[in-house]
Parts: sequence; structure tokens; C-alpha cells
Amino acid sequence: MAYDFKKEFKALYAPSAKPSIVDVPEMTFIMADGKGNPNTSAEYANAAGALYGISYAVKMSKMGGETPDGYFDFVVPPLEGLWSVEGEEHAPTFMDKDKFLWTSMLRVPDFVTREVFERFRETASAKKPELDLSVIRLEKFAEGLCGQITHTGSYDDEPPIIADLERFIEESGYRTEVSGLRRHHEIYLGDPRKTAPEKLKTIIRHPVVKGWT
Repeated sequence: MAYDFKKEFKALYAPSAKPSIVDVPEMTFIMADGKGNPNTSAEYANAAGALYGISYAVKMSKMGGETPDGYFDFVVPPLEGLWSVEGEEHAPTFMDKDKFLWTSMLRVPDFVTREVFERFRETASAKKPELDLSVIRLEKFAEGLCGQITHTGSYDDEPPIIADLERFIEESGYRTEVSGLRRHHEIYLGDPRKTAPEKLKTIIRHPVVKGWT
């Protein structure tokens, strides 16, 4: 059976609705950066298509005899996003979507090295010439300590859940600290094209450190 990251790392991909503190290990991602409203941005749509194009090219290499060293079949993990707001990096309110700064990303197995990534980016580009795959990069990301919570419902209804998470972080003796890739983090467990807004599930993470300054 295909390796499923969601089943193997349940604490990261299937947390309860109650907030918790987790230590997220280093993982390998393909990523793309951009700016603007994800609902209307052609840049965001291109990034999502390019990420999935490369991920499926790697996954389906088992059918073409070009499998990388260490290859194993895997379920393509859910899309993730790191978010901030232009001019509000330290305390984003997420009200003006046109000011979003985002990093869209997909986890890939660790056998995806730089050489493997470049090879399958070329493969995906040949199959999806309408997409700009040059915007995608390969990066290791060690997120570390985070507070996380699961939100069920529309993305627009996240603010009260984010407030609950922040209260939990403070009450647990931590504080949110944003730096570099350690930002407001969302993992999308539902497909908004196929799922009613009130049934969408999203994991929300905030990077934390112990204590107060």
C-alpha cells in the first residue's frame, strides 16, 4: 500500500479539535512564494498546479522506469500554506486578502533530493506546459514547537479559532514568535472544490517559544 503521511504522523495531520503543543520535525517540501488574494490570484493558482504537477510526476515515476534511489509509493499529502500580511507581519489580522504574503507548499518524501527535484520538475513542465514551474523550489523545513488546532468550517470563519489558539498558547506558558518560514501555518484537509464550506477541515499552527520576553 502507498505510504500515507497523514496516517503515519497523526499528531501532525489528524489532531483533535482541542488545541495542543506539538514539536514538528524537519521535513522536505516543494514550495512557491507569492502575494495576493488566493481566491483571485493567477499566481496562486499557478503555484498550486505546479506543486501538484511535480508531486504527481515523482509519485507516478514508478510507471515509467525512472524511479529515484530509495523510492517508495506514497499518497500525495495535503496542500499547506504559510501566511502573513504585508505591513502586519508581527500581528496579522488577515482582513485584507489582497495584502496576503503566502508560501504554498506540499510535503514530499525525503528521497526527493535536489537532483531528483530538478529532473521531475522538467518532467512535469513537459506535461504541463501551461504552468510556470520555475517558481517552485525544494526546501527542508524544521518548524519546531507550535501550537495547533483544527478548524471545521469556512476559511473566513477562522478568526475566533485563531483567538482560541492564541489563548491556549498563552495559558500553556508559550508565546507566538514569527520569523522566516515560521509563520501562521494552515494545512488543508478538504478540497474546497468538492466540499461544502461548513465541512472543510483546516489545521492551524502558530510557531511558539517557551516563556515571555
